[in-house]
Amino acid sequence: MSDAFPRLIRRDFLLGVVLATPAIAALTLSARDGGDVLAATPACGDSTVTQAQTEGPYFRRSSPARTSLIESGMGGTRLILTGSVLTQSCRPVAGALLDFWQADANGAYDNAGYRMRGHQFADAEGRYRLETVIPGEYPGRTPHIHVKVQAPGGRVLTTQLYFPHMARNARDRIYRPALEMALADDSAGKAGRFTFVLA
Repeated sequence: MSDAFPRLIRRDFLLGVVLATPAIAALTLSARDGGDVLAATPACGDSTVTQAQTEGPYFRRSSPARTSLIESGMGGTRLILTGSVLTQSCRPVAGALLDFWQADANGAYDNAGYRMRGHQFADAEGRYRLETVIPGEYPGRTPHIHVKVQAPGGRVLTTQLYFPHMARNARDRIYRPALEMALADDSAGKAGRFTFVLA
């Protein structure tokens, strides 16, 4: 009798694991399909680095050095995007180059000048801060911000950052949940945060 009791406990535990597996799989699929449950954002300390994505057709070299893309008379919801550039071992990448470009609030890119374009360098702790606006949609794409990140003397990571709970996310073939920034309300508009992890 005393020997049977532990066997029953083990059996019930294993049965619970088997029954829970489909639920876990469903949560994972929900994340992939743009549901409320998202895969964990890549973090330093594991083998995952920030995903690379296409540069797209609108990149321009020689953007101006600036931490604010906002210009006089510019419309749209203000966004303060902050974060860090880290190695896989969680060390800050001091002086990392971050080159941002994006559409304006109406979904238009400036391909003649440098409106909504600019680069900056991370500080000694690998931190960056960008003032901008939430970009508008344009045909085929959900709102996003392009960025190139490069450690001094390192390889360039080209990727895109996305906004949570956007209706177009699920229909955008390029969108990836792992590239969503954390987003919250701010006194001036929105505050976003994203950590870049470089190989």
